[in-house]
Amino acid sequence: MNRWIALVLCGLPCLPLHAAPDCPDWTAARAAEELQALDRRLAEWDDAYYRQGVSTVDDALYDQARTRRDGWSACFPEQASPAPAPLRTAAGERRHPVAQTGLAKLKDIAAVHQWMARRDDLWIQPKVDGVAVTLVYRDGKLETAISRGDGTSGQDWTAKAGHIPAIPAQLAEGSGELILQGELYWRLPEHVQARAGGANARAQVAGALARQDQPAASLANIGLFVWDWPNGPERMQERLAGLERLGFADSAHLTLPLRTAQEAAQWRERWYREPLPFARDGVVIRQGQRPPAERWRAEPPAWAVAWKYPAARALAEVRSVAFQIGRSGRITPVVNLFPVDLDGRRVRRVSAGSLSRWQTLDIRPGDYIEVSFAGQTIPHLDGVAWHARERPALDMPDPAAYDFLTCWRPTPGCASQFQARLEWLGGAKGLRLEGLGPGTWVALREAGKLDGLLDWLALDAQALARLPGFAERRAARVERAFASARERPFGQWLRALGMPPAGAAPLAGDWRTLAARDESAWRQLDGVGATRARRLAAFFRHPEVLALRERLRQAGIEGFQ
Repeated sequence: MNRWIALVLCGLPCLPLHAAPDCPDWTAARAAEELQALDRRLAEWDDAYYRQGVSTVDDALYDQARTRRDGWSACFPEQASPAPAPLRTAAGERRHPVAQTGLAKLKDIAAVHQWMARRDDLWIQPKVDGVAVTLVYRDGKLETAISRGDGTSGQDWTAKAGHIPAIPAQLAEGSGELILQGELYWRLPEHVQARAGGANARAQVAGALARQDQPAASLANIGLFVWDWPNGPERMQERLAGLERLGFADSAHLTLPLRTAQEAAQWRERWYREPLPFARDGVVIRQGQRPPAERWRAEPPAWAVAWKYPAARALAEVRSVAFQIGRSGRITPVVNLFPVDLDGRRVRRVSAGSLSRWQTLDIRPGDYIEVSFAGQTIPHLDGVAWHARERPALDMPDPAAYDFLTCWRPTPGCASQFQARLEWLGGAKGLRLEGLGPGTWVALREAGKLDGLLDWLALDAQALARLPGFAERRAARVERAFASARERPFGQWLRALGMPPAGAAPLAGDWRTLAARDESAWRQLDGVGATRARRLAAFFRHPEVLALRERLRQAGIEGFQ
């Protein structure tokens, strides 16, 4: 069912996202600029959605942006213009015979309980994630199909509807005028919302309807869920029975009687995790009894509400941008956020992926970005919602200053890459030092005990126990991990030191054997191309690497003699 942001019901009075103590520290001029920039973005989203039928932003993000706008307006009332009307560009040439009302949204189960407490004859159905439509039949024959538009009038979709098999051209029965309101959805067999999310289903429908030369197969993939019959029988049971006779069985089977808020929560959870043939973004709770259709208005009614699923995406304000330099010298921008809740978890930072992507997105403090969970575990930066008007300069590392042979010591500008080298050395692809995480390396660095990659070889339990944060038990555990490193085979030590990948090249023998190979010799081996050969030869002759080899030779590590 289509987006409607005119009202959010919280059960208790809703507070702006930025109440007075949390207002941005802006001058009046800056506040005016930021509000205008957000208003322009909201207007772009509204026009694309309501007039063009294209969803360019997730509903949850749109709601959050509107809430943010309300908060800023409360903070800076003199700088705020009247809020842009979402539907001002949406009206079409065809007037709805009965207004499409939209839906208010309930925040949580407490709000659901409060709303239900004052009502009876309640029903629940999935909130289908598609494109709303009004269908008008005359004596059983399809007469008109109208897009939602602004709820009062929309685009004439009659010609397109005639090519969508899910919209019957002729009903099995019916006389006079019959008006149906429903959702055109993209068919997704066995779709599990909790696992697959919205699957871009609404955009698929909108795209198919927008095309002038719609392929038949594309239109055949559009389904119809009728969620109301405005001029149908007065009682819900009779309306549902009538819809089933008319051929809209899904609507009848998925509109169920409801007694308690707990039941509503159970159905909401069930439809979230069990397969249905369409995407959905929550549930709709309706009263069976509602006013006569001629009294409906294009605004959220009192007799129906939505309870949406947790946001799959969040709008997050950028606090700062840091640049992490990995073991191989790759620079990864990390966007630090003012904490946001997403799918029950707290998100404080997200990777921008690559330096080039960050440069393309041009993310700076004060910007608002879109964040989701990739694979349900890792926060993912989806894009920029809008840029702040002020663009502070950032101190970005020079990519040319870092590569796989830089930062063997924690010298100025090398802290990040040196830490990455330590973590690789002790990690699963290195020496596998059990119980040794990034925090241990940081503690040793801060204690001044790691001026080189292998300085830890000289530390025993007594020396460790004297360091801040190293109690006797922790010191003993770390010493055992360090001691285990001495037993690791030669090839594992090479990988831990950061030797470039060698493909299928044999690494048997000792350091002298491998170091004797020049670039040409490496290229003769399986899996070693020109780039790998060049990097391998450079690794074995680099002064810092040679110093590490000498340290390991003195420590008696196998293969380095």
